[in-house]
Amino acid sequence: MEGGGASVSPPRNSQEEATSLVSPNAHMAAAASGMEEEEEEEIWLMDSLRLYNDLHLFELPGPTRVIEWTGDQRICVAGYEHGSKNEILQLLLPPRLLAKQNKGLCAERDFKVERGGICDRPIFRLKHVPGTSLLVTSGPPDSALQVWRVESDETGMIKLLSVISPTKREDSSWSKIATSCAKPACILHGQRICNLQMMEIESGQNLWVAASACPDKIASLGFLDEVTAVVCGAKGQLFLVDFRQPQGILRALEETQTPWTQTERLSWCAGICSGETPLIARLSSDGLVVLTDIRHPSSPLKVAQCCVPTPNVRGVDFLSISFAPVLGNTLAVSGFDGTVQVYNAKDWDSSGQEAKPVFIHKGHIFGTPGKEGGSPVVTTHTWHPWKPQTLLSAASDGSLHVWDWSDPRASGPV
Repeated sequence: MEGGGASVSPPRNSQEEATSLVSPNAHMAAAASGMEEEEEEEIWLMDSLRLYNDLHLFELPGPTRVIEWTGDQRICVAGYEHGSKNEILQLLLPPRLLAKQNKGLCAERDFKVERGGICDRPIFRLKHVPGTSLLVTSGPPDSALQVWRVESDETGMIKLLSVISPTKREDSSWSKIATSCAKPACILHGQRICNLQMMEIESGQNLWVAASACPDKIASLGFLDEVTAVVCGAKGQLFLVDFRQPQGILRALEETQTPWTQTERLSWCAGICSGETPLIARLSSDGLVVLTDIRHPSSPLKVAQCCVPTPNVRGVDFLSISFAPVLGNTLAVSGFDGTVQVYNAKDWDSSGQEAKPVFIHKGHIFGTPGKEGGSPVVTTHTWHPWKPQTLLSAASDGSLHVWDWSDPRASGPV
């Protein structure tokens, strides 16, 4: 286990020094609670020697809700604070994380800031345009997009190239975005189903506009290949986009409203696995996961209830689900609390039974309490593109963790 940058700070006792207005019992309870949290952290740190093949704990200048790969060795992160300027940083992974052998010989064990830029708004989404040095960002207070270039010279800058203004200023929601390997470079974006569109970045020309009147917000979207994409609405509905259809028709992937999307209070997000067997995983705010084979979308492939804290989710903004790019049938779920949960869906069926995680990363729980108290919440996570069991995760206290979890089938139960 390594602690690069700055190690995760121990939990801070929220109680102030004793005053005559506070009873001794209250101070004793607070002290006992603080000691219990410290003991839990110590136990986790000791267990980490067994639970992790590798573990690195870092601190960012501020919290991020985006971790975007810009190659096998670099990521981009960005701040999301309202009312202040936010940094976009390109970070080079520590050589220790890149080494396949003799890790102990690597002197550098911290992220290196290679490039940086400043944005005058919160950054809620950031996507790298494959095969280019371009980044696209979005965030409140409207649906505008910002196009950036990671400069290759010695200036160390991430330069703002252009701002794509919103088409309807009365809509205050921010755009979801997706990029693909298509040439010329394009971006699929929209805040609602009815204003989804694909645009060529260089010219600003719209190549495709959705022919839909559906006002529902978009939760997630992603490309399956260069000509098709999948959109998940905030209510859990799925749509298939085929850019070869110029009339802009969106095909609903489910003929009727499914039982798990009929609860209005639920919010949804989705993760996409493209390839020979294109799958989409939807995650609801009460922890339900629905796996759908896009080739046969009329009925779910698998449904399971994850072990997440309900019903008091601290917000649905950070909900995230993703497929492991190397490990088959493996998913990661976060955004409910300070943990990232890893699931193996191999033995799931369509009954909606409770699923047990094969691994839980608890490191962010012991970070700095937020303004409202309580442990930090995980804001985002992503899988390493070629290391099977390595993930990166960030939390609301600015912590950034890189961890390679140990397979419990080989090392015993978590």
